[in-house]
Amino acid sequence: MLQSITITSKDILHQVKLSGKITSITEEIVQLNIIKTAAVQAGIEVTTEELQKFADYLRLTNKLNTAEETWKWLNQNVMSLDDFEELVYNSLVSIKLAHHLFANQVEPFFYEHQLDYSGVVMYEVILDDEDLAMELFYAITEGEVSFFEVARQYVEDTELRRSGGYKGIVPRQELKPEISAVIYSSEPPQLLKPIITSRGIHLIFVEEIVQPKLDTLLRETLVSGLFTKWLEQQVDEVEVVRKITPEC
Repeated sequence: MLQSITITSKDILHQVKLSGKITSITEEIVQLNIIKTAAVQAGIEVTTEELQKFADYLRLTNKLNTAEETWKWLNQNVMSLDDFEELVYNSLVSIKLAHHLFANQVEPFFYEHQLDYSGVVMYEVILDDEDLAMELFYAITEGEVSFFEVARQYVEDTELRRSGGYKGIVPRQELKPEISAVIYSSEPPQLLKPIITSRGIHLIFVEEIVQPKLDTLLRETLVSGLFTKWLEQQVDEVEVVRKITPEC
């Protein structure tokens, strides 16, 4: 049995190539160069206080609560303290650039696409038999049985069965198009006629359509999304020259 293995930078690069990750890593390098260039052009600056706060945030998100845990994490990731400071700086510059470019575009974008960020409070039972689904639909409609009772009998997942098929608030973007179209044409609370998809026949009770609010979390999500699309467009316009030989 091997007692120890020495891994070099050349070994790591070789394994990255074998894993097929060269393209994605190259794109990350290109993105970072684009961000740095755009940040300089925009006159974006980062203060020492901002760097310290963001460094504390990164340590918190990585559960590095002590100096010992931080050094262990750095060693595991083959990073020096300077590397960590560079990581903090690059991440913070990226966030500040995103806000510089798109913070003012969030509200108009949100109101234009508001429906996409809505959600639905719903209960669902998925069946294999269309005739059975129709039979259960009419039975529930006529009060012969409750949706909860149907779910307790036909839902396979234990937790869903116990909750009567309750799916919680499901974002519209997570719904299949054929289901979304019917749900958003309904007048909650309403039991929908069975809907056929590739997964089966869906028996759905719509309790409520939840309209989105442009809170802090959604603002950050929208800024990030707009920035990602912009960055992808910039990458597509860049000519990349890779000086990595097959022998490396």
